[in-house]
Amino acid sequence: MQDENVNAPETTQEKENVILHQPDQPISVEEKKPFFHFDLNTLLGLILLAGLVVLYVLFFQSRQKPETILPLNMENSSGKPLSVVFVNIDSLNFNYEYVKVLRGELERTGRKLQTEVLSEQSALEKEAATFQNQISANAISEDKAKIIYEGLMQKQQALMQKKDQYTQMVAEQEMNMNLKLIDSVTTFLKRFNRNYGFDYIMGFKTGGEILVSNDSLDITRQVLDALNKEYAGRKK
Repeated sequence: MQDENVNAPETTQEKENVILHQPDQPISVEEKKPFFHFDLNTLLGLILLAGLVVLYVLFFQSRQKPETILPLNMENSSGKPLSVVFVNIDSLNFNYEYVKVLRGELERTGRKLQTEVLSEQSALEKEAATFQNQISANAISEDKAKIIYEGLMQKQQALMQKKDQYTQMVAEQEMNMNLKLIDSVTTFLKRFNRNYGFDYIMGFKTGGEILVSNDSLDITRQVLDALNKEYAGRKK
């Protein structure tokens, strides 16, 4: 019994050694598959995924920043798109015949008043030169020189007042001219717009409040032709 107990573990150890040391016996190893298999379907899937990501980003960026989107159309109180056109004021001032007439009257008035003032100023300068020569030659007494001097000062003061008066007259005439033009053009445009029904007819001029304009909205030529035709009819 003791021999059997002693020999048993040796037998077990021997069997274990035999099993562990068999280099000639082929070992069956299962072939491992790659974790990621790259083929055409994978490529197409990646492209589709990238496209979806781009669409997702664009969609949510547009939803997050609505304030950057400008309205393309504006509507009036009836819900219809606004119709807006403009007239070039600079062109009206140069090409409207009525403007030419009023400007001509203003220029004639200005030249007339200027000629009158310059004539009086020239006469006053001659009197002052004569007086200076008399003083230099001791040709007049001190009392008379004082009287002449005071008279020259009064004439100079009156001439300055006349200049101011005439300047104001020309400014008032120019203001009346502008009022006539505004009334003429505005009254005409009201009649003109009956056939078109524009919501707004605006005035565009260089350096004005409107900084940029669309030339397709410019109706200056049509308005000018109609204005000049109507004015020519009034002159007959």
